[in-house]
Amino acid sequence: MRDLSRFSHRELAAFICQHLRGRGVDAVLTGGACVTIYTRNRYKSTDLDFVNVSGASVNVIDAALADIGFLPEGRIYVNSKVRYSVDILNPPLSIGENKISETNTITVKKMALRLLIPTDSVRDRLAAYYFWNDLQALKQALMVAGSNPIDLEAVEKWSKKEGAREKFRMFREKLEKNKL
Repeated sequence: MRDLSRFSHRELAAFICQHLRGRGVDAVLTGGACVTIYTRNRYKSTDLDFVNVSGASVNVIDAALADIGFLPEGRIYVNSKVRYSVDILNPPLSIGENKISETNTITVKKMALRLLIPTDSVRDRLAAYYFWNDLQALKQALMVAGSNPIDLEAVEKWSKKEGAREKFRMFREKLEKNKL
């Protein structure tokens, strides 16, 4: 078994994604881990959240992750040699009721990592801000939007559908202020 303790956050995410794919599990990285990648580690997530878009069974996922030393503890998987936990979320890949079809694939040390596109990473973080008033999630959305090209019109349209017009306005103002 490979020594995962030396892997960076990005390397571990790519390794797990590729390992799962080899076991028939198509997984897409979401959540704060995408923020870590899109902000080049300015934000540091302590976990790796994947959506099991293939709908593989828990038994298949448990066995695949056990192969690389991650064992279930409640709903997350931990490896005592690694500082990051892993969570495998059920399909579909979505933000609220909005299903996501487009993903990004990056290569990390010859390993393919599927993750949310920057626009959807921003929407994912804004969802936590909109629905739970999570100010840390707002900050994360601003960090991703300030560091990557995003489709701000799509974010605005989605925000209006979610009934968060005023919170989106605040997000946009903060984003424009940060770009000055």
